[in-house]
Amino acid sequence: MVTLRKVILGLPALGETELKKATDEMNSGNLAGLLSAYGIEARGSLDQEVTGVYYDSRQAGPGGIFVCIPGLKADGHDFAAKAVERGVAALVVERFLDLPVTQIKVKDSRSVLGPLAASLLDRPADKLRLCGVTGTNGKTTVTHLIEHILARSGRTVGLIGTLGARIGAAEFPGSRTTPEASELQELLAEMVRRGAGCAVMEVSSHALDLHRVAGCEYDVAVFTNLTQDHLDYHQSMEQYLAAKGKLFQSLGQDARKNGRKYAVINADAAAAGQLRAWTAVNSVTYGLHNEADYRAFNVDNSPAGVEFDVRFPGGEIHLKLKTPGMFTVYNALAAFAVGLEEGLEPGLVASALAELQGVPGRFELVEGKQPFSVIVDYAHTPDSLENVLKTAQEFCRGRIITVFGCGGDRDRTKRPVMGELAARLSDLAVVTSDNPRSEDPMAIIQDVRQGMDRVAASYLTEPDRYRAIMLACSKAAAGDIVLIAGKGHEDYQEINGKKLPFDDRVVARECLGRLGWN
Repeated sequence: MVTLRKVILGLPALGETELKKATDEMNSGNLAGLLSAYGIEARGSLDQEVTGVYYDSRQAGPGGIFVCIPGLKADGHDFAAKAVERGVAALVVERFLDLPVTQIKVKDSRSVLGPLAASLLDRPADKLRLCGVTGTNGKTTVTHLIEHILARSGRTVGLIGTLGARIGAAEFPGSRTTPEASELQELLAEMVRRGAGCAVMEVSSHALDLHRVAGCEYDVAVFTNLTQDHLDYHQSMEQYLAAKGKLFQSLGQDARKNGRKYAVINADAAAAGQLRAWTAVNSVTYGLHNEADYRAFNVDNSPAGVEFDVRFPGGEIHLKLKTPGMFTVYNALAAFAVGLEEGLEPGLVASALAELQGVPGRFELVEGKQPFSVIVDYAHTPDSLENVLKTAQEFCRGRIITVFGCGGDRDRTKRPVMGELAARLSDLAVVTSDNPRSEDPMAIIQDVRQGMDRVAASYLTEPDRYRAIMLACSKAAAGDIVLIAGKGHEDYQEINGKKLPFDDRVVARECLGRLGWN
C-alpha cells in the first residue's frame, strides 16, 4: 500500500500539446496527465479525491485506486469486487467490470502502477541520485559495496535488494530482489523523508520486464554479467538480455533530473558490446581480460580474501578485500568504478572496500571448532556455482564436499548443468532440496542427476536438506571444505506454498554441535 497526499482525479480530453505539458507536470500531482499518457477510457465520476494506490485487494482502503494486474498465477480483476467492498474510489482495469465504481481502462495496467504511485508520491526517485545494478550474479554484493563506499563519503544512502531495504541504520524486510512498483515508490519516498540523497538498488530482469521500476529515472546503471538463469520466464538468453538491456536503454531518456548519467559495464562479458550500443549516455568498463577503463592485475587470492592492483583513468591503486574469489575482484571493480565516477578519492574508496566484512550468505564462513571449513553461499546458477567451487579449489587443502539443489517451478534446463558442474568440481556432492515449491523434490533431484551421471564422480542424494547438511559435515575431515550452496541468506524452505523456517547457517551450526564441534 502507498499512502498518498490527496489529489483530485480529473481526466480532461487532452490534445498532443496539452498531453505533453500534463506529462511534464506529473510530479505536481497532475493525475490526469499521467493516466492520459496511457490512452485511457473512463466510466463513472472522475471528480474525486484519491488517497492511495493498491494492487493487493487485501490492502485496499477507502478513497484509493485499485490497479487490476493480470499476473502469472492470478488476475487482479478477479479481486476488484473485494477492493470495491473496502471502499476504493476507482479501478484501473484492462477490461471494464460490472461493478458500481469509477473505472479507468488502460492497455497495460501493470505499466501504470509504478508511474501512478510515483506521481502521487511527488516522484521520489527524482529527488535521489539513483543507481541500479543488474546482472545474473553479483547484484547483492555490488549494491552493498557501493552503498558502503557512498556512506563512507558522508552521504545518507538507501539500499534496496535481495536482503531487503536499508536507509542508514533502519532496515525494512523484503520478499523480492526488486519490490513491486508501488512498494518500491513507497521505499524511495521513505528514503527521501529520512534525508537520503542517493539510493542503490538491485534491478532484476523480472522487474524490468514487469514494469516494477517504471516511474524511476536512473542516473547510474551497472551491469555485472549474464549467465543462464530464469529461462523458465524469459525463454531464451536473447530475451533475458533484452530485459536487462531496458535499464541501459532508459538512461538519459525523458530526463527530469540534472547531473551526469552513465553506465558501468563488465568488459569481459559477452553482452558488453550490445549493452554499450543500447546506452545513449557515456559508459565506462571494468574487467581483467579485455581493455577496460578500470582493469585489475596482479591478483592474489587466499582464504583470507583477495588483493589486486587496479589501473584506472588517472592512476593505479592497490585494493584488498576480505572475501576471496575472482568474482570478488569483478564485484569490487564495479563498485570502485562507481565510487570514482561519483567523484570520490581513490584512497577513500579503497579504504571503504578494505574494511567491509562481507555480505550475508555470500561465501559466508560458519565459525566453529571443527578442523574443516563450512561455507554458505547463495550460488544458485551454473555460473555462480562454478565460480564459488573454483574459488574453494584455490585454497582447499583437502576435499571439497558440496551440498546443493535446484529450485522447483523454475528453469529446469539449468539443473543437469549444475549437476555436472558440482560433480566435476567437487570431491563429493550431496544433492538435496532447495525450495522445491510445488514440485516433487525427487523429480528435481533426478533432473540434476542427469548431469552428474555424465561425470565419473562420487555423489549422494538426500532430499531432506537438514540431513544432507548433517551428512556432508559428518564426512568432512581436517582440511576439507563443506560448501552449502543455493540458499545463502534465505531463512526458509518453500514447500507446497508454505515457507518453513530453514537457514543453512543455523542448521550447519546445529549439525556441527551435534557432531561435537561446538
